[in-house]
Amino acid sequence: MIRTRKKTVKPDTRRRDKTHGDRRGACQVRAMIRDLISDYNKKKHRIKRRLKEFKTVWDQPDKRVFSELCFCICTPQSRALYCDKAVSGLERSGMLFKGGVRRIKAGLRAVRFPANKAGYIVKARKLFTADGSIRVKDRIDAGNIAGTRQWLVQNVTGIGFKEASHFLRNIGFGKDLAILDVHVLRNMVKYGIIQEVPKNISGSRYILLEDKLRQFSGKAKIPMEELDLLFWSAATGEIFK
Repeated sequence: MIRTRKKTVKPDTRRRDKTHGDRRGACQVRAMIRDLISDYNKKKHRIKRRLKEFKTVWDQPDKRVFSELCFCICTPQSRALYCDKAVSGLERSGMLFKGGVRRIKAGLRAVRFPANKAGYIVKARKLFTADGSIRVKDRIDAGNIAGTRQWLVQNVTGIGFKEASHFLRNIGFGKDLAILDVHVLRNMVKYGIIQEVPKNISGSRYILLEDKLRQFSGKAKIPMEELDLLFWSAATGEIFK
């Protein structure tokens, strides 16, 4: 009689290790979210005060609202502080409202792609000028901010969903909008909202990511319009815009 040796089956530890790793990762994310909420509770009064300041922009003349649009046109791949300083200088000199591409480009030296962005500003100025006056407010439908954002994306050169959301937030209409800049996307990865920072974001993808952030906002009980300023302050120490 021939005896057969029984096979010993080794337990599959890979699946178990992966499960433990997933649990560990989930625990770490929950701990980071608790820290985020704690940070928010420390800063929320300053953040809310900043948002109230944004709302006062709407009560100012159209030129001031247009300046905010120009700031957002300048922000892609550029530091917000440099953009704000450059646009404020052009606003004070009056070149933002009457200067040609060459003059505006000279004022955007600290901003990346100054020639392109100067051209976008001049085109936007023409778009919003009626009867010799800049009239941006006429194009903002306070009762349909999502529709207004879509209109801005479709009609203002240099403005995508991120820039349109940024502009609307900065004039007091960002209650339910996400500003999906790189620092926000990195935080979405950090807090387990998405797995990786997308390389390209189409309009439909933007809406999908925005909805994911909206769900996170509800769970964390941190308003959408405040999350961007909270993430920004964590990275830079400032509550800017």
